[in-house]
Amino acid sequence: MSLRDAARAACVSHSFLRSWRCHPNLTFSKEALVLGWNPYRKRLEELSLLLDYDAEYNFPCSVLLDGRANSIRDLDLTDCVFRPMAGFSCLRSLTCLSLCDVYITGDELGCLLSCSFALEELTLMSCEEIICLKIPCVLQRLNRLVVHECDNLEALESKAPNLSIFHYTGGAVKLSLGDALRDLTITASGWNLVHYAGAKLPHIVPYLEALDITSSLARKIPVLPGKFFHLKDLAISFMVSAGSFCPDYDYLSLVSFLDACPSLETLILSVKQDSVEHDSVLGDSSQLRQMPGHSHGSIKDVTTVGFSSAKSMVELACHILENAVSLERLTLETVCYDFRCCDGYSECNPVAEDMMVEARKALLAVERYLSEKVPSTVELNVVEPCGRCGATENFHDKLS
Repeated sequence: MSLRDAARAACVSHSFLRSWRCHPNLTFSKEALVLGWNPYRKRLEELSLLLDYDAEYNFPCSVLLDGRANSIRDLDLTDCVFRPMAGFSCLRSLTCLSLCDVYITGDELGCLLSCSFALEELTLMSCEEIICLKIPCVLQRLNRLVVHECDNLEALESKAPNLSIFHYTGGAVKLSLGDALRDLTITASGWNLVHYAGAKLPHIVPYLEALDITSSLARKIPVLPGKFFHLKDLAISFMVSAGSFCPDYDYLSLVSFLDACPSLETLILSVKQDSVEHDSVLGDSSQLRQMPGHSHGSIKDVTTVGFSSAKSMVELACHILENAVSLERLTLETVCYDFRCCDGYSECNPVAEDMMVEARKALLAVERYLSEKVPSTVELNVVEPCGRCGATENFHDKLS
């Protein structure tokens, strides 16, 4: 920014600051929001309101009544109280609704949704008064639903006939989503999500095509009672904020998940942790386990991010090489980077030194157990720790 532009910005900022100090309270009216008819035929199509999170502002629903808000297509409210009641018949042109830290109950939201016939996208973030969320069947156009950290939510039921994308972040919740759903993303806290996904989702979303689940909890996957007949893309992420992920977890048990996905083409397994406590295959003299009788005929591309020398993880990679008859590419990333210097950043994000040592063990495991199993038709990509930035400092010294 030039010196002149910087000076202008500073003046404007001071002017705004003086204005807010002189007028700390705002009153919204239909005239202020340019709602309804006016001689210049202006129509308000977007309304975004972001308030101080310490303030408890009651949004005046009255300014939206009597058809005055029928031109609004995009409504975005943050940090306020919003109480639409029965008979709230407005916002008929609304296509996108986003509520963040908004005080609104499930019933009140239902009153709003019941007349929003044009709604296509709904986003709810940290709306803690919602316990039961019901999406009515009148929302024929609703295609995308995002629910993020609504801590008290217990049940979510959608009867929207064309809802195809749903992203959810939060604790365990009872789901009923309808047959139209094709793309599902769930990031769970305190929820054994991988087990739940395998046991319940085939019946809840039978036509699912893409599934992305992230969990910090897991246990061995049993034989699944149902199948994802249409699932083509599967991403499973295990993440912990500190320490290692379930030292006794058996990655080979994921084979039963693969068996339940006969149309699966792409698999991504990501394990983000600060230390590895699994038994290393390098120090184990026993034979690698095999699971005969399994065939994964559609899998073409497999990626493991955070690949380690954990015996069960090596066994899973061997199983895929031996049983995925259509496999074209296997990618093993030995370090789980959030960002890398080769992608334009100044340096890679810091990685625990123990994980850098483990990455070297993973490379040895690939050389010893996997390289000779790779068919000529399969491209093997092994991503090593970055050698360009300080993230690998003293890495080779520690190994020597």
